[in-house]
Amino acid sequence: MNYHIDLQVACENPLPFPEEKLINWAQSALLAHKDSAELTLRFVDSDEIRTLNQNYRKKDKPTNVLAFPSVIPPHIELDFPFLGDVIICPSVLAEESREQEKSLESHWAHIIIHGVLHLLGYDHIEAEDEKRMQQEEIQLLEQFGFSNPYNEEDNHLE
Repeated sequence: MNYHIDLQVACENPLPFPEEKLINWAQSALLAHKDSAELTLRFVDSDEIRTLNQNYRKKDKPTNVLAFPSVIPPHIELDFPFLGDVIICPSVLAEESREQEKSLESHWAHIIIHGVLHLLGYDHIEAEDEKRMQQEEIQLLEQFGFSNPYNEEDNHLE
């Protein structure tokens, strides 16, 4: 397995977890799907993610994660298939973990895995797809000792 994960920190506060841990969570989602891949994990402030959410989803509010799958023309050869960018807002994750009474670490792991799964083609628009994605997330989170993040009915991601 050969993965390249580019971490970009574009927010004021330092990240609450070591880079190695963030990369391990992202790689866990890749292992069952790709032998090699490249992606970007970008950590931003609420203003940047709000702007992206407004521009791409027409929702004028900050969100926890956005995923932008890449569209590389087939004639371009890359050493690693570039999957795209996962944009994460640490301040939203901190607020959500407090509100939902989850550990910050389990919530971070969940959201990173969730974003990478989007780059792999998972979505949660239709109920059947949502169930498939949630099952994959639960299984991956269990590998790190984290419990099911969907135990509460109102715990769904946007």
